Amino acid sequence: MIRIYEMGSLRDEEIFTRSEPVSQVADKVAEIIREVRDGGDEALLRCTERFDGVRPERLEVTEAEIDAAFAQVEPDFLQVLREAAANIEDFHRRQKRESFTVTEKAGIILGQRVLPLERVGIYVPGGTAPLPSTVLMNAIPARLAGVSEIVMMTPPAKDGTVNSGILAAARVAGVTRIFRCGGAQAIAAMAYGTETVPRVDKIVGPGNAFVAEAKKQVFGQVNIDMIAGPSEVLVLADGKSNPAFVAADLLSQAEHDRNAAAVLVTDSAELARRVQAEIERQLPLLEREAIARVSIENNGKIIVARDLMEGVAAANRIAPEHLEICVDQPFDYLPLIRNAGSVFLGRWNPEPLGDYFAGPNHTLPTSGTARFYSPLSVDDFVKKMQFSYYTREALAGAWEKVSLFARQEGLTAHARAVELRFEPEEDGHAGDH
Repeated sequence: MIRIYEMGSLRDEEIFTRSEPVSQVADKVAEIIREVRDGGDEALLRCTERFDGVRPERLEVTEAEIDAAFAQVEPDFLQVLREAAANIEDFHRRQKRESFTVTEKAGIILGQRVLPLERVGIYVPGGTAPLPSTVLMNAIPARLAGVSEIVMMTPPAKDGTVNSGILAAARVAGVTRIFRCGGAQAIAAMAYGTETVPRVDKIVGPGNAFVAEAKKQVFGQVNIDMIAGPSEVLVLADGKSNPAFVAADLLSQAEHDRNAAAVLVTDSAELARRVQAEIERQLPLLEREAIARVSIENNGKIIVARDLMEGVAAANRIAPEHLEICVDQPFDYLPLIRNAGSVFLGRWNPEPLGDYFAGPNHTLPTSGTARFYSPLSVDDFVKKMQFSYYTREALAGAWEKVSLFARQEGLTAHARAVELRFEPEEDGHAGDH
């Protein structure tokens, strides 16, 4: 049963019982990465057989397989998939940045170019709960950014096939190539490349402890989005909230993973008791009851605060991945929130709406990293290149200042690079080239 606490009885670090995103599998992951880096496709096939129980005939998924997946997907789900993709695209299209050029000073041109990454890799879990939604959330911003090649890795089933919903989502989202491979070996393949799998510039997407650790270890070889830990939600609810709604929202995160964390902060002791009872009523109704129960009992909490402002202060210190504000006037509280991955406002905006359909991204910073990380966005799939141009006349007005700065730092070669351009040459003519 989920436990009830008084706010003052817990330290901040006790409100969320968080597993370290950096796991205890570092040595095993390092060995897998070395094996794939050195062994290429054959190593990938061996790892897939070892960890997923199947040795695929081929790593890359064919267009015929994707066509077959489309035929298998129920038309109603395909329609919802397309509507969700449209919502996600509409939201993320507004994030696109433009290049700029500054010509305000005579003889000087400055600017910044916003350029898409050439090739990115997205990882899509395919274990106990295949996630077509993750395909949409990761691939659509990449496509909007202008990425020319989007490579997807996802584990195969025991018969070597890939989940049909994942394949359908990949086509809707604009994924370029798909490979049936999961775990740390998939991350290694995208980071270093094999005979079949192309090397990418950046890897994004969630995964288990092996995937998270592998992303950590290949960072620097490639870029990554973040090192994500188990899912978490903090629900801030007043005494007028429906306890059944709040309990359902908490359980929607608890069923993700035994290490997931679901926390309610409320100003009502009565709501706390009713949500506690409601969770027990709803748990047996879940297909993933065993997972959700472990999560609730080990990591779940109901915390009674003196008022909602105390809850807001706690949320800012904790920086939750998901923050629900279940009150009548939620926009009164939004300006007070500084640290959260994604905020869900009002009584009719449960977190799963954001997971699947609303449009904002569901790849979010966890484990308190919302203090400095942002949700996945179009920005994650571009890089910025800056440029500058000075005429001789423009440099003439700046070289002495540059020289002074350089010599202040003891970098005389830096100083000489500007000074020489304005020193008389040996023949008595000033340097002009």
